[in-house]
Amino acid sequence: MGVDSWRARIVCDHQVHHGEPCIRGTRIAVSIIVASIADLTLDDLLRQYTQLKREDVQAALYFASEAAHGNLVA
Repeated sequence: MGVDSWRARIVCDHQVHHGEPCIRGTRIAVSIIVASIADLTLDDLLRQYTQLKREDVQAALYFASEAAHGNLVA
């Protein structure tokens, strides 16, 4: 996944999950993925959320990293 290609996978839409950043085409919030990866392996997470792809999890982690560094522009 390219440095900026993750951005296409994350959407903030007030009609979906109260505008929380989610994986495009799902209602799965980035925060849920980041919190889950602390306790689950990647394979377990993908089994639990079957609509996710490995690249979606990577995108969520890139997003969280950018947010932690204050680099996100809404």
